[in-house]
Amino acid sequence: MDSRCENCIVRELNALKALKKGELKQISDSKISKIIKKGDTIFNEGEKLNGVFCVRSGASKLSKMSDNGKDQIVKISTKGEVLGQRSVITDEITNLSAVALNDMEVCYIPKQHIQDSLNKNVEFTKDILLHMANDLKFADDVIVNMAQKNVKQRVAETLKYLEDNFGIDNDGFITITLTREDIANVVGTAKEACIRTLSSFKKKNIISTDGKRIKIEDKKALYRLIEGF
Repeated sequence: MDSRCENCIVRELNALKALKKGELKQISDSKISKIIKKGDTIFNEGEKLNGVFCVRSGASKLSKMSDNGKDQIVKISTKGEVLGQRSVITDEITNLSAVALNDMEVCYIPKQHIQDSLNKNVEFTKDILLHMANDLKFADDVIVNMAQKNVKQRVAETLKYLEDNFGIDNDGFITITLTREDIANVVGTAKEACIRTLSSFKKKNIISTDGKRIKIEDKKALYRLIEGF
């Protein structure tokens, strides 16, 4: 699993691509490669982080606990993303929790290297700002969806998002498997409402299921649902 940051293609997917050779060497010499098992917590909301996590493989759910004790999944992060960078850059406690959805490979990078590079490397700072701006744009879209789209639309959109971002296996099922509760927490609805919605999709032959696995059978019908038809 272990590889030098200088040779790692994953960094091309994030702001680390703007780091210079010397900076990458320093990170390589001090980073810690970790395996995070499915269901394990990478960090908790309210934690003080001493470094960031660069995702080499696998996916995690980023969620925030609401006042009523319910998790709202804000984003599903995947290969190439750097987790915890906002907290490290602002030197504040984490705003979200990160939990592995499947087995993950991550590289833990001490915050000192990130902060040093921010102070010295303009291109790296610009790239970090760009990634944060994209995260804000994504968050804006989530807020608008919650306000303007109904549960059926949001469930359909979530299924499309999962297939678009994680692909399908040899049998046509979406590669990443979320529990019904996780899907409900992405959509922002009760688990029961999510189950009812998926059942109605199944009756209309829009999807098929095998346990927790979901296959989109009729993409046109799913896209029409997303548009509100």
